[in-house]
Amino acid sequence: MHIRRRKDWEIAEGEATPEAMFLTRRSFVGGAAAAASTAFIGAPSLAADADPTASLYPARHNDAFTLDRPVTAESVNGTYNNFYEFSFSKNAYTMVAGLKTRPWSVKIDGLVDKPMELGIDDLIKAMALEERLYRHRCVEAWSMAIPWTGFPVKALVDLAKPTGAAKYIRFETFMDPKMAPQQRQTLYPWPYIEALSMAEATNDLAFMVTGAYGKPLAKQHGAPLRLAVPWKYGFKSIKSIVRVSFTEKRPIGLWEALQPSEYGFWANVNPEVPHPRWSQATEDVLGLNERRPTLLFNGYGVQVADLYKNLKGENLYM
Repeated sequence: MHIRRRKDWEIAEGEATPEAMFLTRRSFVGGAAAAASTAFIGAPSLAADADPTASLYPARHNDAFTLDRPVTAESVNGTYNNFYEFSFSKNAYTMVAGLKTRPWSVKIDGLVDKPMELGIDDLIKAMALEERLYRHRCVEAWSMAIPWTGFPVKALVDLAKPTGAAKYIRFETFMDPKMAPQQRQTLYPWPYIEALSMAEATNDLAFMVTGAYGKPLAKQHGAPLRLAVPWKYGFKSIKSIVRVSFTEKRPIGLWEALQPSEYGFWANVNPEVPHPRWSQATEDVLGLNERRPTLLFNGYGVQVADLYKNLKGENLYM
């Protein structure tokens, strides 16, 4: 008899949102896009710009990635965002209309066989897009559950063909103070930088996001290309990426440069390690009006815990 042991991020079929209900909701969201665009304050930023890749959505749903909670309503997710280039408050969705997502290109350089620069539409069309349901845990102790669309970071690594000397991947967002007014703030070391080790980047969970809720990515979510690493705090999931560099030296991210005692390189979710100014033991699940216990590695420990077993002396959980 074959006994299948459930992974710690999976739930029993009876506890999951029924697929038919989820797909019906997706159809409603897609079919009612025009109506929805008038349903929220600042709604024009909720809709994607005219996008040459729009016909690729909704992408194939990958059933291997399930949730222990309902998907966060798009109206909640779309109106509660950190996007510091545009706003220091959660109202970024009202500020992002000026984000120009076309033309957009992504430079791939550093320790690679051949540096390249690709138009975002060429990059997206070259990848096999899929939809995954991921938990998202902010360092501020709130969380969401999101249907991201995109492709594994590993597919980007395979495209880049890094040399054996590459140990880290450095991601960089745009730098345009005219377009993003908060980039005029000199207290922040713009542009936004984040990084992963090569082992993290090639883990199956690491995901390059191009869409959400069955359509191209909305601007406030980091259009047209962002990162999703669901076992880490959300500040690691950099938005609006324009450059991907392979390096031997560990990069320093924006938040680590700004306050290294509070925001480290690894930033793995751990309920037992508090932020210097608040507890991480529980989280506010947005849209459900409830608090839940925080899960180690945000519930993805089976997939990622081995990445850190030989990193003694490293501060893995901030």
